Amino acid sequence: QVQLVESGGGLVQPGGSLRLSCAASRSVFNLNTMGWYRQVPGTQREWVATITRGGFTSYADSVKGRFSVSKDITNTVYLQMNNLKPEDTAVYYCRLVTTDNFVSWGQGTQVTVSA
Repeated sequence: QVQLVESGGGLVQPGGSLRLSCAASRSVFNLNTMGWYRQVPGTQREWVATITRGGFTSYADSVKGRFSVSKDITNTVYLQMNNLKPEDTAVYYCRLVTTDNFVSWGQGTQVTVSA
């Protein structure tokens, strides 16, 4: 089983930026997609962005134009978040899916957008 470790969360003012990282504990030869979700306590986990093995990206409408997902050759995935808004406050989770549909989640990192 692959472990995912997120980092980069924190407190930022509205309009500010943060960059989240998610590192896999080992190489994943059958990687299909990596992505980011977020969750506010008491609500369902919400999809934010996905990047495929081939580098194709997709975004939720709420973050399109402000967030950017990318990955490197070590299968570390990043989420660059710009022009942050208070409604972006949540715990952000990294997710990895293999070609045989095995899913791994990270432990989450808190992002708080507040003046």
